[in-house]
Amino acid sequence: MNKKTIAITLMALSVVAAGCGKGSGSSSGSTSSPAPTVDNTPLKLTIMANLSTPEVPSDKLEKLLEQKTNSDITFQWVPDGSYDEKFQAALATGSLPQAVYLKNQASFVLLRQTLKDGQFWEIGPYLKDYPNLKNLNPEVLENTKVGGKIYSLYQERPIARQGIIYRKDWADKLGLAEPKTTDDIYNMLKKFKEANLGGGKTIPLADRNDLIYGSFKTLSAYFGTPNGWGLVDGKLVPEFMTQGYMDTMNFIKKLRTEGLINQDFPVTSKTDQQNLMYTGASGMYVGSMHDVQTLQQKTEANNKAAVYDVVNQITSSTQKTASTWGIPGYGTLVVFPKSAVKSEAELKKILAFYDKFFSPEIANLLKYGVENEHYKLVEGKVQPVTDAKLLEKEQKAYLTVALADSTNILPTYYTLKTQEKAVQLSDAAVKFAVQNPTNSLDSQTYTEKGAILQDIIKDATYKYMVGDIDAAGFQKAVDKWKNDGGNKIIEEYNASYKESKK
Repeated sequence: MNKKTIAITLMALSVVAAGCGKGSGSSSGSTSSPAPTVDNTPLKLTIMANLSTPEVPSDKLEKLLEQKTNSDITFQWVPDGSYDEKFQAALATGSLPQAVYLKNQASFVLLRQTLKDGQFWEIGPYLKDYPNLKNLNPEVLENTKVGGKIYSLYQERPIARQGIIYRKDWADKLGLAEPKTTDDIYNMLKKFKEANLGGGKTIPLADRNDLIYGSFKTLSAYFGTPNGWGLVDGKLVPEFMTQGYMDTMNFIKKLRTEGLINQDFPVTSKTDQQNLMYTGASGMYVGSMHDVQTLQQKTEANNKAAVYDVVNQITSSTQKTASTWGIPGYGTLVVFPKSAVKSEAELKKILAFYDKFFSPEIANLLKYGVENEHYKLVEGKVQPVTDAKLLEKEQKAYLTVALADSTNILPTYYTLKTQEKAVQLSDAAVKFAVQNPTNSLDSQTYTEKGAILQDIIKDATYKYMVGDIDAAGFQKAVDKWKNDGGNKIIEEYNASYKESKK
């Protein structure tokens, strides 16, 4: 007997029971109240989501999701490259759907004022009413607050993935232990260069044109640089006004001067950076440790002897304990426009739908797909199928929609032990990851001008590291940042920080 049949049968029995009660009568002459009706109408829901694959996925998982959540879903898949533009246009015309995923954290920052203006539902007071949503991480929720209120559901993400990936076979050949300090990093790169292990074109460290997800920000944490902003003498200041930031620039400048990093790193793409690793020209990569699996597989194709290892607990002469920068604990966020969600009752139904996203059944469906089609279980752990085209067609796009990344998620079976080590190190790094204290603070000037002003610092940072300007030139750029609106940002963030401590 299927669920629908069971439901109909139970309803029929309740009607019969009610009829019998009425016919038998009672001493008071009263009749029994009719049984409350249950609304089993599927929730009609339109969702706008970022398309991370070349094509819109098949509806295989969509149909399963509808079936398991009693819903009728319409996905509006928007290509990654035009997502923010599409979102802003729909916001301006009041045509956003009921549930909208933001592209990333930067998109969230730009939306803060709109959230405060009341165009989206505040959902914080409702979370306690749902079995899974009430257990969301309070620290991550704190990082999503705007004006002290929660407007969004978050997509779980590891807080700290950053570290060092290096050629262990090279290090073993030269008798080098895994690096534990920034001096060890320098010495390893120097030995790689001197031994010419890249075959005549050795570029020890491969880097790219990204001050956040490239080498710079990860190395800066090892020199004690705060994450975005930090407290200095009780006052919030931007990271580029700290000694750690200057120490990091000097370190990378030294690497470039001595030929220990690709000379054109300020204009090198991620693809070209990784190709330096794949081809064996480079022996160290600073970034997400989770990239080690791809690096290992693609480098092995060119050199069977290649072996990578990962490490992330690095100190320096100025930072004596392990430190790394952490993200706020979320990837994307889901918000609910009042222009599309017309009532509190409708909002509650939508939240009930998303509550199921953290249940084991839905969490694993969206993260892995269907057992024996998209993955198999090995020793109780998930091993994805090797058919990459199938996964891209049917499953991969739904990773954007999934909210659970660790809650009620089946463990992964790792064929590469170094990948498993990378995950373990990331999990352990939560204890020493440094958060950006401005995550939940407000600065209207930053919302309006922060991205443009940051370009001033980005440009000056690269110019300093390649030797085009000196310390005085970098300070001149900082002064320009201050005068063009930076001083106002500092003032506003400190006022917001002070208010948050009351």
